[in-house]
Amino acid sequence: MAAFRTSGCETLEIYTTISMPTIHLTTVIHAPLQRVFDLSRSITLHKRSMEHRQEEAIKGRTNGLISYNESVTWRAKHLGKIRELTTQITAMQQNEFFTDEMTQGDFTYMKHDHYFKEIDNGTVMIDIMDFGTPYGWFGRVFEKLFLHNYMTKLLQQRNSTIKDYAESDKWRVILD
Repeated sequence: MAAFRTSGCETLEIYTTISMPTIHLTTVIHAPLQRVFDLSRSITLHKRSMEHRQEEAIKGRTNGLISYNESVTWRAKHLGKIRELTTQITAMQQNEFFTDEMTQGDFTYMKHDHYFKEIDNGTVMIDIMDFGTPYGWFGRVFEKLFLHNYMTKLLQQRNSTIKDYAESDKWRVILD
């Protein structure tokens, strides 16, 4: 929300109170919980889901399934620039949830919680991601007008890839 206040005829002061962005996605995947959980932790599958960004794992865990307390540094082209982001798995309960948090990168902070719930016909996967950018009020406006949507689309692409692999025999290439 933005509030405008004038003092006299010459000055316009802008006060913004924009909350930090949160992305919440729920994806139903018609596949067993263990398969979905493992595909979500797969460095190889993540790279495939982000091929359009030339994303690669360059440090830490660079292939296989990432686990508790491990980290990975990603390099990819985003917003016209090659960027690096290091995340660490800071919490994990097998087949229930895991959390990755940024330890280095362009955000002021980033936390991504991944939750999994078995249902009759498969698995519900829930993503909750919080992030913030530097640059004060300009960063908040940028988050609201552009970055939230951009990050949501990236997560949707990743989830679509997980769903595609989990619901077909493609998962065997990643997990076998």
